[in-house]
Amino acid sequence: MAAAVTAPRGPARVAAEPGSAPPAPPLLEVDGLRVVATGGQDGPAVVLDGFSLRVGPGECVGLVGESGSGKSLAVRAVTGLLPEGTATDGGSARLSGQDVLGLPERDRHALRGRRVTLLLQDPFTMLHPQLTCGSQIADGLRPELPALAAARGRRARRGAARAEVARRLAEVGLEASVAERYPHELSGGMRQRVAAAAALAGDPELLIADEPTTALDAASQRAVLDLLRSLQRERGMGLVLITHDLRVAFSACDRVYVLYAGTVLEQGPSALLATRPRHPYTAGLLLSEPSVRVRYASLPTVEGFVPPPGRRGTGCPFAARCAHAADVCRTEPPRLSPVDGPPAAEGGEKGAADGAGEWLTACVRVHELGDLTAGSGRRAVADAPAATPPERQGHSEGAAPHGPDGIGPTDPGPGPRPAVGAHPAVPDGGRPALRMTGVHRTFRSAAGDRVAARDVDLTVPAGRVTALVGESGSGKTTLARIAVGLETFDSGRVEIGGVPLAAGRRVARAERARLASRVQIVFQDPYSSLSPLRTVGATLTEALDAAVRVGGRERLDDTEAEVGRLLGQVGLPAHYAARRPAALSGGERQRVALARALAVRPDLLVCDEAVAALDVSVQAQLLNLLGELQRAEGFAVLFITHDLGVVRQIADEVAVMYRGELVERGPAADVLDRPRHGWTRRMLAAVPG
Repeated sequence: MAAAVTAPRGPARVAAEPGSAPPAPPLLEVDGLRVVATGGQDGPAVVLDGFSLRVGPGECVGLVGESGSGKSLAVRAVTGLLPEGTATDGGSARLSGQDVLGLPERDRHALRGRRVTLLLQDPFTMLHPQLTCGSQIADGLRPELPALAAARGRRARRGAARAEVARRLAEVGLEASVAERYPHELSGGMRQRVAAAAALAGDPELLIADEPTTALDAASQRAVLDLLRSLQRERGMGLVLITHDLRVAFSACDRVYVLYAGTVLEQGPSALLATRPRHPYTAGLLLSEPSVRVRYASLPTVEGFVPPPGRRGTGCPFAARCAHAADVCRTEPPRLSPVDGPPAAEGGEKGAADGAGEWLTACVRVHELGDLTAGSGRRAVADAPAATPPERQGHSEGAAPHGPDGIGPTDPGPGPRPAVGAHPAVPDGGRPALRMTGVHRTFRSAAGDRVAARDVDLTVPAGRVTALVGESGSGKTTLARIAVGLETFDSGRVEIGGVPLAAGRRVARAERARLASRVQIVFQDPYSSLSPLRTVGATLTEALDAAVRVGGRERLDDTEAEVGRLLGQVGLPAHYAARRPAALSGGERQRVALARALAVRPDLLVCDEAVAALDVSVQAQLLNLLGELQRAEGFAVLFITHDLGVVRQIADEVAVMYRGELVERGPAADVLDRPRHGWTRRMLAAVPG
């Protein structure tokens, strides 16, 4: 017999079967939490408004939403780590029944690392660069651990600590020798594993992981998520996963909360929100996700930006961006209410399947709108998706010999494909935008030599988009930096738009100026590449002057008008020229970085993870924009990314790197639908959802 749905105070819950044990009390229980920004000229502005959250023992709960939605602030309020200029202004938070908001700072500090701990996006912010990984894990171990408490004498305690650190490293899939290494000697995925071991050294009841997989490739991302879930289940620990990647949230979490402008707009079981979102904001985020299977003429986008605190109005904060908004949406504040469960044919009695009793939405038009993902208007323009999952194409597990990582050799597979060592044909027989032949680069250090590029042959045809993909540390960024003259190479040949670069030495100043007129780069973090002291207009004016000086462009009669044209080209209003980077959102800063790069009208644009750190809706806007500009201007693009959905959407050709070698290359549809190398298959198989 299916469980009946009850509607108690707070989130609706599924009632227990008669005679069954009552549900375990929440590990974390947050009710009506309010956080305000205290530094505004007009007084406190509400940042987080009435946030409520439940996390049970052994449960994984996801928080998703765009930057500025309040995801990180919500959990930082619980841990007592709110940034300066913000403060709690109401509500409660209880950890295993204990009120944590009212605790003195000393007692809150005692909670962190012991009962609740944070795992951050960038492990470098958690790991000290001058301490070995083992010492940082050892620092977090609890002295009362039996293995440590039983040791007598300093030498015995050190030996016990080393053994415990080795056990903790093994728990996260690393060898004991990693304890003697420093963070900079590890790959991104290994650093994140060490950070996880350090975060869990105190055996907390609750782990809060804030964007732990954003900068990782699909395989490393899958490994970290699987690791966190397995550790959570083994320990009976609660896990809160904060991410802007809906595929990650829906594949890893039991339940998901969708936040927008400090308010929860929808919450419920992952399976339901992933397939039948009942709030337009959730649906908009889902539709903005690029598909690994199908390329679309244009990705749907959620136009506009999250309103800042103090400018959110009295109604639904999403109303200004919602295509379905009615008058009531602009006047009535949103309130979560239960959503009917799936029909009996899909999941049994209404509200009973998959925990549907906790499915809540704040959309007042939920019963009028129906399926918000149907008829999205997305039009496929590429080949039909492959009928067979990538992990099953051309091989079966264990059918062919594999290396130490389980990566099989190149499989010839059906159909013609350019050989990995051969250059693809250049359209119209013209000169390629980039040609690398036999490029080799080794980094030498006291810790040992690391080969970043081994005899790489790579061509980016003029007017085409080539995606370069691979695991973290495979050599992608090294090749990008070589292509723009920021990194040397030991041997081989490199030509950018016909300009040759010499092996074994840095690019001279005169060569660099000539090179800059042919190739430009857009980095992952635009804030670090834009001067915080200069206005957008000054930055673009400098780029235009450089185009005249080294690119042979005619001097402009009206620089201000050209700055406005550049901003309009990337979808920004002309008055943004007076703003500084700090006054822009992440997506707006990336648009400025793109405008600066295009000011010199380069033959080749290198995008190094240029959309990796952006919200999915902003990412869709940038991908659409870049595609339109590339087709209109005709420049070539070397697009480095770990997101294979982005590859499908943007790329004409794909080149796959693995441990410094180029192991597969071909048209995007061929590589993604019929992968031949074991590493390509592994990346595709690891894509969430």
